[in-house]
Amino acid sequence: MGFKCGIVGLPNVGKSTLFNALTKTAAAQAANYPFCTIEPNTGEVAVPDRRLDDLARIGKSQQIVPTRITFVDIAGLVRGASKGEGLGNQFLANIREVDAIVHVLRCFEDGDITHVEGRVDPVADAETVETELMLADLESLERRVVPLRKKAQAGDKEAKAQVALMDGALALLQAGKPARLLDVAAEDRPMFAALSLLTAKPVLYVCNVEEASAASGNAHSERVAAMAKAQGAASVVISAAIEAEIAQLPDAEQREFLETIGLAEPGLDRLIRAGYGLLGLITYFTVGPKEARAWTITTGTRAPQAAGVIHSDFERGFIRAQTIAFDDYVRLGGEAGAKEQGKARDEGKDYVVADGDVMLFRFNT
Repeated sequence: MGFKCGIVGLPNVGKSTLFNALTKTAAAQAANYPFCTIEPNTGEVAVPDRRLDDLARIGKSQQIVPTRITFVDIAGLVRGASKGEGLGNQFLANIREVDAIVHVLRCFEDGDITHVEGRVDPVADAETVETELMLADLESLERRVVPLRKKAQAGDKEAKAQVALMDGALALLQAGKPARLLDVAAEDRPMFAALSLLTAKPVLYVCNVEEASAASGNAHSERVAAMAKAQGAASVVISAAIEAEIAQLPDAEQREFLETIGLAEPGLDRLIRAGYGLLGLITYFTVGPKEARAWTITTGTRAPQAAGVIHSDFERGFIRAQTIAFDDYVRLGGEAGAKEQGKARDEGKDYVVADGDVMLFRFNT
């Protein structure tokens, strides 16, 4: 199950520096964790999760296997991309292929680095990119809704439902608002997702600040945080230049460097976790002498489908799942202790997996 976050932004905002830091971090992880560079502009990184260390220690596991997330460095956007300016068509096509957007914004002053718009204004930069995406969505919907309206008027129920969603999205876009703000009923979400709207994708704003502001942010990042909050989006503060430097250091030197600039962990760790959360993902674990492993599922996944992430046979032949909450597993010293205290539950097909569950599946072959 692959989940992709596309890194976007105007030219010269630190987008590629951030991506390079991510891939260097992944390369450093390669000794312990599975890692692959799929293409020159695509890389997988492990999702930092300290719970795995505790589980491996208690379960005496030989290996730790974290879950992963893919980041894609998407070509820089310029004004007019929706009409094909610059690499506009490629940019829009690449965004359609990702699950969420990580939007890097320049929140630092540097006279040696030219800004494509001739000024440093991260909120205006965000609006430039968002406007191009909204224009592309408008053009797409206006083209597709006409034949569907004819079907709806002829009594086609599915066409009526699609037109209702399209009209709702069009109203937002025409008012200068992204389609992700549309209130969509749970049963209509698959149909809405099938519209493949660029502005329906969740967004995480990354405020790329100078080194001095890496720990607490600056006035620019504060404006972005306010904008993100108003949109129901998220934001993180990172110094891409620092992250690129940290990624090349051994672990001990990383910790020492972070302490000197007032950071408890690399900003990339926060970015990766934020991207993971942006996609509505949670983690469950399997623990044994061979490995302690994290598995990615979406929030609301039931036990058989969670088992299917490991192997389709597990889902097909699912019987039950022995389930122990992470805190109980650690507090009681593992599976045996949890069983003794009645904290190892047998869950059936309707059980909705919780983040941190330690699971053992029973299934028919």
